Amino acid sequence: MDNTTWVVNHTGRSDFDLVGLFSQYKYPALLCVIVFVVFLMALSGNIILILVIYCDAHLHNPMYFFITQLSFMDVMYISVTVPKMLMDQVLGVNKISAPECGMQMFLYLTLGGSEVFLLAAMAYDRYVAICHPLLYPILMNHRVCLLLVSSSWFLGSLDGFTLTPVTMTFPFCRSREIHHFFCEVPAVMKLSCSDTSLYETLMYLCCVLMLLIPVTVISSSYSFILFTIHRMNSAEGQKKAFATCSSHMTVVILFYGASVYTYMLPTSYHTPEKDMIVSFLYTILTPVLNPLIYSLRNKDVTRALKRMLNGNFVL
Repeated sequence: MDNTTWVVNHTGRSDFDLVGLFSQYKYPALLCVIVFVVFLMALSGNIILILVIYCDAHLHNPMYFFITQLSFMDVMYISVTVPKMLMDQVLGVNKISAPECGMQMFLYLTLGGSEVFLLAAMAYDRYVAICHPLLYPILMNHRVCLLLVSSSWFLGSLDGFTLTPVTMTFPFCRSREIHHFFCEVPAVMKLSCSDTSLYETLMYLCCVLMLLIPVTVISSSYSFILFTIHRMNSAEGQKKAFATCSSHMTVVILFYGASVYTYMLPTSYHTPEKDMIVSFLYTILTPVLNPLIYSLRNKDVTRALKRMLNGNFVL
């Protein structure tokens, strides 16, 4: 590769072209409107959930503290990719500079990684609440909750700080077209003209470790929870515990399933179209579903929402 190509690649003076989601469909304008509506639903749903939990003292406990963090992450997560995608469609441009691409990559890796660990912390919280209710105020005190949340953010940022610099310093001397609607690592790596097999192997191992720890925590927690629920004498207690856990498991399956597909399956299983659909699930659809799952299926939240709408705050 000549010096000119190297300088253009490494100084960020050459833009990438995002092929995008809309170019794959016959009616891009209609899809743009649908994505915009979904984006507004995600923002409003998560912000309302945060406000409801903040304004109602009945919801000031560890479980809802974690849910507010999850909603905050989802608001940031969907805001990293969707506004840029919608603006590009409206303005008729599809370019993103190398620094913007790197920043977008870092933010979604950090937020995605943080959410992976936060979901594990939420599973542990449910395990303590259901299996050790008498010790719950001690084992899940405010300091422990802050430690779990801050650890989730820290470990997620490690993912961003590890993968982003390495990915963006590879030489890109092939087509500058990213067959995706944002700068996702596997899509950007396909543009590199150097051998990335070692890096892809290391990225695979990194993702295995990042998913293995949370999956172990989640599966162990829910194994104990199911055993405890089975032993409960109260039918009402069983129903409430199962409803809470099933909501959390729905979120876990959606998010972890998409992550496993994107970062752990061999490249032979991937196509640009499939990758965009899966990314749509966990970057756009999941942030919409989370507030619905945690509010519509949760009587405490629905009651608090009614109180807030009626102006009866419990501070």
